[in-house]
Amino acid sequence: MDMSEESFNYVGERFADLQMLRYRLDDFDKLTLRQKSLIYCLAKATLYGRDITFDEFGKYNLKIRKTLEAVFCLYKGNRNCADFEALTVYMKRVWFSNGIYHHYGTEKFEPGFSEEFFRKAVKSVDASRLPIDDGSVDALLNEICPVIFDPTILPKRVNKADGEDLIRTSACNYYSGVSQREVEDFYAAKKNGDGPQPSWGLNSTLVKDEKGIHEEVWRENGKYGKAINKIIYWLTEALQYAESKEQKHVIELLIKYYRTGDLADFDKYSIEWVKEKGDSIDFINGFIEVYGDPLGLKGSWEGIVEYRDNKATARAATIAANAQWFEDHSPVDPRFRKPVVKGVSANVICAAMLGGDEYPSSAIGINLPNAEWIRSEYGSKSVTISNLTHAYSMAAKGNGFKEEFIIDEPTLRLIEKYGDVCDDLHTDLHECLGHGSGQLLPGTDPDALKNYGNTIEEARADLFGLYYIADPKLVELGLLNSNDAFKAQYYEYIMNGLMTQLVRIRPGHNIEEAHMRNRALIAQWARDTNPEIIEIVKKEGKSFVRINDYEALRRVFAKQLAEIQRIKSEGDFMAARNLVEKYAVKVDKTIHKEVLERYNRLNIAPYKGFINPVLTPIKDEKGNITDIAVDYTEDYEHQMLRYSNEYATLI
Repeated sequence: MDMSEESFNYVGERFADLQMLRYRLDDFDKLTLRQKSLIYCLAKATLYGRDITFDEFGKYNLKIRKTLEAVFCLYKGNRNCADFEALTVYMKRVWFSNGIYHHYGTEKFEPGFSEEFFRKAVKSVDASRLPIDDGSVDALLNEICPVIFDPTILPKRVNKADGEDLIRTSACNYYSGVSQREVEDFYAAKKNGDGPQPSWGLNSTLVKDEKGIHEEVWRENGKYGKAINKIIYWLTEALQYAESKEQKHVIELLIKYYRTGDLADFDKYSIEWVKEKGDSIDFINGFIEVYGDPLGLKGSWEGIVEYRDNKATARAATIAANAQWFEDHSPVDPRFRKPVVKGVSANVICAAMLGGDEYPSSAIGINLPNAEWIRSEYGSKSVTISNLTHAYSMAAKGNGFKEEFIIDEPTLRLIEKYGDVCDDLHTDLHECLGHGSGQLLPGTDPDALKNYGNTIEEARADLFGLYYIADPKLVELGLLNSNDAFKAQYYEYIMNGLMTQLVRIRPGHNIEEAHMRNRALIAQWARDTNPEIIEIVKKEGKSFVRINDYEALRRVFAKQLAEIQRIKSEGDFMAARNLVEKYAVKVDKTIHKEVLERYNRLNIAPYKGFINPVLTPIKDEKGNITDIAVDYTEDYEHQMLRYSNEYATLI
């Protein structure tokens, strides 16, 4: 269904702290039938990974989801009562977060309905629709009710608290029966120190049982095999529509990896994926990001199907073409710079389908692969997702947020003029060059920073972008048209790191998520060490950020980048720990309370996520595909129930 920009409704349902949005597939109609058919097959492969992500994020997630859905669909009692309405909201939050833990803070949701109501409701529905194995409905309830209702049982999906056993205190389903020390020792023993190392542990569950400590590998004939078989089927279907022999080879390598589970096959796939740059359609499909593991080892399953935004890609291509200049002029110690930057590519893309850990909440920029040695030898691919950032921008129009938190009218006008372009540019610099910049010293373990590694890596990429967005080189390259434009990004970044991102934190809680910790680290560190540059001032009883010297702030970012790169390059765990614990974890309770009160008055949901479009093949009387139709009208509830039915594989 084609809709004009003026008639397209970006904003969908809102519940709890969440706002659902829609994204457009701009210029999809201009793609060839072959390209559309390739996108369709890759989209099916993306959606079939959903159950994997749910199971990775918690041992009981799938059983709880299916039980909630059965009650929601079949319950014949009073559906207007407070308990049923609370159960509905709880279920929608479970859908959004791929489980019972908040997608950002990773704390367990508090059900707003009673256990008594839940037990009666479950017993009232057709037992054949419940996830019962060989037991009874009572056995199911006795298994899942403590997990739902007892706040002391498996309270956090990812625990990063300093000084605790991060494996035993995290509810993510990557480990069974092992301690943090046992995990670290198991994977340390695999690293022989000779040449490039695979991403040990990326695609397996580490289990301790009567056989000892061993891995259950996620592959075709292993754990998650039922889902992986479906993914393989649709990847195989995609082969006939590949745009080039190189793209076909990439897909074949991914299929092989899914069949063997061999990380050496994953590395071969990743290398060829990086090298394949000429086609318009691309995708991410697999066990990729490690933020859901407190030790940063296990990859959550995710999928994105994308096609190039040719007009906007010119911006990213300019950055990529000058990658060596940026590396050579970085303020870090020359020992930590790459002498030769290889294989950097950058595209601005339109997402065509989101799945797994990228759905409903998605990144707006991605740089892969994550393996340091592949980045060094073969380069990386970077994407900025233009139709998602556009949806965010359209949904934010007129919500009053900037007027409430920006200090004065001149700063507000500056941000209105340059904010969007600087946001996109900072994302490009972060993904295209930041993550791909620098190098580890010989002998440095890429996992040396352990639970602080993700925060340090995100800080490194953000600081790279912050430093260079103020460089006259960007005006010279035509990426910005004013030497003052960077101030919009600096102000919004510091305001977010010091104040406004706190709307996502519950009162009394610490900052947990790696990206939020990264922003707090940079902003708090800069303010604490340079109070003459960054202040929080009062105006009419409200707190505001004031930046007194933007050029001086750039020099602060340069020093921070140099230190963060040193920590990364040398694997300095203690320095990483000290910085993160000092600046990135604790919350100023007074500021937090004020920010929440001001934000709540605006009635804005702090988190956004996306409803996927529906792709449907149009066939002629002989069964041949003649087109792929796009429909944006499916609502959140219908989409989630349909996915749970159509793409169910593990339960």
